[in-house]
Amino acid sequence: MFMLRLYLVKLYFMRYCLLLLLICTISNSCNQTAKDSSNGEQTELKEGMKDKIQQGLITKISTKSFEETYNALVEVITNNPNLKIIAQLDHQANAASVGLELNPTRIILFGNPRLGTPLMQNAQTTGLDLPQKILVWQDEQEKINISYNDPFYLQERHGISEKDEVLQKVSGALDKITNVAAGL
Repeated sequence: MFMLRLYLVKLYFMRYCLLLLLICTISNSCNQTAKDSSNGEQTELKEGMKDKIQQGLITKISTKSFEETYNALVEVITNNPNLKIIAQLDHQANAASVGLELNPTRIILFGNPRLGTPLMQNAQTTGLDLPQKILVWQDEQEKINISYNDPFYLQERHGISEKDEVLQKVSGALDKITNVAAGL
């Protein structure tokens, strides 16, 4: 049963990657930063680093190399007894397996059922966005980025109500985890 679930998770993310690749190819904007800030993008300076918040996506620029960033991310999640790594995917390796090139791009899926379950009890469609995911990726300027979903965007997306305290805990945890991984 576990292997079937793992296979289904891998299959889902492979389909997701192919869809993203198709969208990026069509729009010719994969791994590029939008220069027009009139599209609702907010840029905030925070402790000497740049956080971009765009349509529920938070992206931080790492001070470390790709491998150092990803390894620090895995380490901080592994060393937290409240978190469990569900899966890790190497999108660059998957692209290479079909003869395509992609800058270094890895995603890690992890969760804490004590926080995620109440959100799904409130709005079961939240399960589409759980467990949590953090993407580490290198852009065309060779900057290392860490991206994840803003939990308060998920609140809006799924109509989660009366769970502000849980969402605040998740938001704080994601901020701390990504700051450690990025060396901020």
